[in-house]
Amino acid sequence: MIRIGLYSDDATLQSLVSTALGREFNVSLESTQDGIKQLLNSGECDVVLVDLNSKDPLLQEHIDGCRRFISDLVPTVVLADDGLRSTAIALVRMGAYGHCRKPPSIRDLKTILRRAHENSMLKQQLETVQMQLEATNCDRMIGSSPQMQRVYELVHSVADLSASVLITGESGTGKELIARAIHSQGTRAKKPFVAVSCGAIPETLIESELFGHEKGAFTGTVGAREGYFEQAADGTLCLDEIGELSMMTQVKLLRVLQQREFSRLGSTKLIPLRARVIFATHQNLSDLVAQGKFRQDLYYRINVMKIESPALAEHPEDIPQIAAHFMKHYSEMYEKPLKTIDPEAMSVLQSYAWPGNVRELENVIQRAIIVARGDSITASDLPSNLQEENVVNIVDFMPAGSFERQLRDYKIKLAETAIRENNGNKTLAARSLNISRAYLHRLIRNSEPDTENIFGEDDGAYEPMGHKM
Repeated sequence: MIRIGLYSDDATLQSLVSTALGREFNVSLESTQDGIKQLLNSGECDVVLVDLNSKDPLLQEHIDGCRRFISDLVPTVVLADDGLRSTAIALVRMGAYGHCRKPPSIRDLKTILRRAHENSMLKQQLETVQMQLEATNCDRMIGSSPQMQRVYELVHSVADLSASVLITGESGTGKELIARAIHSQGTRAKKPFVAVSCGAIPETLIESELFGHEKGAFTGTVGAREGYFEQAADGTLCLDEIGELSMMTQVKLLRVLQQREFSRLGSTKLIPLRARVIFATHQNLSDLVAQGKFRQDLYYRINVMKIESPALAEHPEDIPQIAAHFMKHYSEMYEKPLKTIDPEAMSVLQSYAWPGNVRELENVIQRAIIVARGDSITASDLPSNLQEENVVNIVDFMPAGSFERQLRDYKIKLAETAIRENNGNKTLAARSLNISRAYLHRLIRNSEPDTENIFGEDDGAYEPMGHKM
C-alpha cells in the first residue's frame, strides 16, 4: 500500500480521492505545515500530494510550505487547476516530482503517484547499492544488477581468506577485475598483484615464466630470473586461462599447490609459496576433465571457491552505466567533450547480443567517440553490424497488417516483454527500453479499456514532467 499525505484544507477532496484511488493507496489529510511535516518525519508517508486552489485564502501559505519540504526524500506531486499551472511547473522545477491538473483523471492520478513512489524507491535502492559498492571496495567494477550484486557479495566473502578461488566466465566479462577486487579488499591489498595469461606464453617457456630459472638452466639464459610465483611474493598471483596449460605443467602446478613450495629451473633450492593464487578461465573445466585434457585432482584443488563472471547479455540493465563509464574515459583520452549517448543509440546498445561482452562494448564506445561529430553518441556513430542486427530483429518480429498497426503491436510487444523480463517492475522495464515510464503506460493502455474520469474530465488532465529514470 502506498501512503499518500494530502496537504489540503479540503476534506471533501480527501474523501473523493481516498474512494477513487482504492485499496492500493492510503490517504491522510493534513491541512497545516506542522501537520504535514510531522507526517513526513514519522516515516508514514510515501508521497506528498499538494492541493493548490486559486480560490484558497491560504494558498500562499501552502505554496511556501511546499517549498520548505519539497527537497526531502519523500517525493511531492502538485495538484493544481488551470489558473495555477505556472505555479505548479515552478514547483516542479524546484524539485517536485510532477504535477497533475485539477480535477484529475483517476487513472492519471494513480499513474503519477505510482511513478513518484517507484522513483523514490529506486533512488533509495541505488543509494543502497552505492553504499554496498563503497563498503566492498568494488568500485572498479561497474553494475548494480542482481547478477553483479552476487559477484560483489562473493568477492567480499573470500577477500580475507587464503583459499583458492576459481573465476569462470566468457572472454571479455572482466574476470581479472574480479581477481583484482578480491586482492584489493583483503589483507594483501598493499602487496603485489601479478596477472598472467597462461595461454599467451609458449609451452616451452611456461615453466620458466611461472617458477623462474637459474643462469645456464637452458640454452639462451643470460642470468637468473624470478618467476611469477616469486614476483607475487606475499601478494596475489592470478593465473588466467588455466585450461590452456599442458598436462605436464598441470602436474607441476598441482605439486606446488599441494606442497606450498617450488624451485627455479636449474636449481634444487626450494622456495616457499607465499602468494595467494587465483585461477580464471573461459572454458568449462569439468568438460575438460571428462575429455582427459585437465587433471581431476588439480580441478578439485583450485575449485575451492567459484565465482561466475556474468555475460553482458545476462545483465543488459547495466549497459547504460558501463557505456557511460567508457564514454567518460575515452572522451577525456581523445579530448572530445562528449556528454551523452542519445536514446536511439542506447536502444541499439541494449538490444545487441554482445558476444564479446564488456570488452566488445568498450571497443564500440571507443570507436563511436572517434567518429562522433556532435556532443553525443548517436546510432549512426555505432558500427554497422550493431545497427543491422537491430533492424533485422525488428523486421523478423513485425506482424501482419497495416504499417501503423504493425508499429503499435510491435511497441506493445516490446513493452510486455520488458515487463515480464523485469518481473513486473515497470520502472526497470522502462529503463531497459530507454523510454519514460509514462510512455510505457500509454503502450500498455492501448489494449486496455478506458478508465472513466471520476471528476468528469478527459484523459488529457495528466501532463508528465521531464523526470527520467
